[in-house]
Amino acid sequence: MSELQTNSEKKTRFKYPNLIPLWFSIFIDILGFTILLTILPKFILTISGNELLIGFILSINAIFTLVFAPILGKLSDKYGRLPLLLISQIGTAIGFLLMGFSTTLGMLIVSRVIDGIFGGNFPIAKAIISDTVPPGDRAVQMTNVGVCHVLASLVGPGMGGILYNLGGFGMLAPGLASTGLSITTIIITILILKETWPKSKRNLPKEKVELKLRKNTTALYLLTQFGFHTISFMIYITTIAGFAYLVLGLTPPEVGLLLTISGIFRAIYRFTIFEPLLRKLGENRTLILGLGSFVVVFILVGFVQNPIQFGLVLILVSFAASCTRGIIISKITRSVTPREQGAINGYSTALDSLAQILGPLIGFFILGTFQPYWLGFIMGMLSLASFLMVFKKLELRK
Repeated sequence: MSELQTNSEKKTRFKYPNLIPLWFSIFIDILGFTILLTILPKFILTISGNELLIGFILSINAIFTLVFAPILGKLSDKYGRLPLLLISQIGTAIGFLLMGFSTTLGMLIVSRVIDGIFGGNFPIAKAIISDTVPPGDRAVQMTNVGVCHVLASLVGPGMGGILYNLGGFGMLAPGLASTGLSITTIIITILILKETWPKSKRNLPKEKVELKLRKNTTALYLLTQFGFHTISFMIYITTIAGFAYLVLGLTPPEVGLLLTISGIFRAIYRFTIFEPLLRKLGENRTLILGLGSFVVVFILVGFVQNPIQFGLVLILVSFAASCTRGIIISKITRSVTPREQGAINGYSTALDSLAQILGPLIGFFILGTFQPYWLGFIMGMLSLASFLMVFKKLELRK
């Protein structure tokens, strides 16, 4: 990637100021999620003592999102983006509020189901971006979602750990904080965000684009590689806090602090090191470095025995993630024509949703049944499959 291309991408990133309220809303939504993800395994363990239940409750949200997000997306085509985005945000706020007052597993499960049913925020946000941004600039704008993730990871985990203790070792304070953040996104949507899908466009016939993966072997190959990567990564993301509680005996503030340090390093990698590294090594070698790092560090996870080793693993994972995910997604989008972008993004989103379901189920099943090194081994082998696939030469669009 040339310096000219990089500078052009930076200009494109800030080319659509009308999307700034959307980025702010996405950031706040992710922040609420990172607050809860840090301490939810500890709370479930406290009231149930069952590791397998942690995986089930974490995955149930993704199951309902997988079912209902496409429905909300289609309704937004018919009734407009803003009404459905508001409905999703209100549903998320109700789910967070109910979670804050949860004292039983039943209440907690209902709160996760509600959040999953109304979990159409991100698909509708993608639709708003597609409405606003021409295809040539769309990929760069989509990466802003990743930037929101990085920034939220700087403060969310630490806030979660502190709020858990402030709430008397329960979900009340974290739940109320996440509810407050969700209400903020609702206010932003009502007051600032503008409708991008007016009535004049809603009844226009849509051209149906069918992507036949069996004929596009490059796209199928890259989606398979992404599948191995995203499942291994989601096992890590959803299980790592539980690993810290179950294996290392850490407290929520300690876990939150370590995850915040990891977020700081990820931000440093993403905003200072990644682009120079990409220019120097090129796309393929940077991806090889990232995926290879995942294989090594995931295997090491199973042998972590103290907080210092745990912190080093988190920092190394942050580096690997910065070198990997964006490049794989970029390759996937360049494996099809511009007219097929929506279809290929649908497939990659479905793989992400599947990984969000399988990740906690696999991770906490291993932690509850086997020795910790099996967790590292499974994640490492899935990453190894993705790593080995990077060496095949593929023809991609520029």
